Amino acid sequence: MSDATESQVPWILWPIYALWKILTFILNVTGRIICAIVGLVLMVMGVAISMSIVGAIIGIPLASFGFLMTVRALF
Repeated sequence: MSDATESQVPWILWPIYALWKILTFILNVTGRIICAIVGLVLMVMGVAISMSIVGAIIGIPLASFGFLMTVRALF
C-alpha cells in the first residue's frame, strides 16, 4: 500500500544511495562471474576424476555440484 512512499530517497541522500546501488550491482555481477567460473572448474575436475572407475564416486557428485553452481550463476 505505502511501498511507493517508503522507497523514495530524500534528495540530500541521493548521492549516497546511488553509490550504494552501484556498489551492490558490481558485487552482484562479480559474484555471479566467480560462481560461474568455479562451477565450470568443478565440472571439469569432476569429469576428469570420473575417468577412472574408482574416481567416479567422487567425480560424479563433484561435476553435478559444479553444474548446479553454473546454473545458479546464470539464473
